[in-house]
Amino acid sequence: MRRMLVVVGHGMVGHRLVREVRERDRTDGWRVLLLAEESRPAYDRIALSSCARGRDPGELTLEGAAFTDDDRVRARLSSPVVRVDRAARTVVCADGTGSRYDALVLATGARPFVPPVPGADLPGCHVYRTLDDVASIRSRARPGRPAVVVGGGLLGLEAAGALAALGMRPQVVEAAPWLMAVQLDEGGGAVLGRLVEELGVRPRCGVGLRSVDAGPDGRAASVTLADGEVLEAALVVFSTGVRPRDELAADAGLPTGERGGFLVDSRCRTPDPRVWAVGDCAAVEGRCHGLVAPGYRMAETVARQLCGDPGEPCADPDLSTRLKLLGVEVGSFGDAQARTEGALEFMRSDRGGTRYAKLVLDGATGVLLGGVLAGDTAAYAALHALLGSPLPGPPHLLLDPVSP
Repeated sequence: MRRMLVVVGHGMVGHRLVREVRERDRTDGWRVLLLAEESRPAYDRIALSSCARGRDPGELTLEGAAFTDDDRVRARLSSPVVRVDRAARTVVCADGTGSRYDALVLATGARPFVPPVPGADLPGCHVYRTLDDVASIRSRARPGRPAVVVGGGLLGLEAAGALAALGMRPQVVEAAPWLMAVQLDEGGGAVLGRLVEELGVRPRCGVGLRSVDAGPDGRAASVTLADGEVLEAALVVFSTGVRPRDELAADAGLPTGERGGFLVDSRCRTPDPRVWAVGDCAAVEGRCHGLVAPGYRMAETVARQLCGDPGEPCADPDLSTRLKLLGVEVGSFGDAQARTEGALEFMRSDRGGTRYAKLVLDGATGVLLGGVLAGDTAAYAALHALLGSPLPGPPHLLLDPVSP
């Protein structure tokens, strides 16, 4: 007897979940209804900036996202779910249609956070999360005009790179003392800031945003920083983090984490044995991770459970990062900020300030606890493989080709 699995959300993690279920469901015991809020099937959200540079958005669609060749999966686009009735085991979409479920997986993702500053809703202000956001920014971008990106994290720098590719002159406003403060230490952030400025993106760190200010036409024309400085801005892009999409929790009577997100255990289970949550909307033991790699791990563990396997717990995921932002290589792994008690830091940088590397070691055992690389990540793979082990040789030899 076939059962109905309803998946709410068709982002990268929701798509991975359905693929995992179909691969593991050897008896074809599940029929899957996939309810997507967006008007297009799942796509590679990490590659958004490539569309700002002219890539066809259709090329970002994930393999098999339409499920047209699978009669066990039905995908409905533009069908946001507005209510979950756990007693009746039904979901209701915005158009009034609904479905009964035997199992429900919430993969609603996250929404961009826009700080509550005056003028944040003016025409000319954008967020950077979906293909529609990129299309809107492209339609408003004017080569040679100034732009401001609010937020100097990963997505903020991606947005700044997109604006630069469109010919604009972006500045990045970041309240933290340096760029990518979550992943990098001060030395790595300084190198990243220096290199992106050489590429035409000016970072303004250690200062917050006071307001977005309108011009005579009522559109955003400038921003005022917390220190009173005014920056011209024909376009403003907010990239100050995301918040989990957990709006369905209240009516459904599902608990949420302290900072939002559907509260789940290490196997992504809510208190209702028929309901799971995965991806950006899931607060795994109270913590939302906001990265695709932990989301994929959540999708796999839930798919295993749906197919009769207990699945592995997915708490404490590996949050290591290796990226190329605006052509600048950066990487971090383990305890990059040296927060472990008794940790020692071994740092190297070149005289030009274009390359930086740091290893964090256990002061008593010499075990590698973490590290940061900026400007050159050639040693990343080898160092990451040594995480949790004693170093096989002097630290400086492991960091080549960074020069002392």
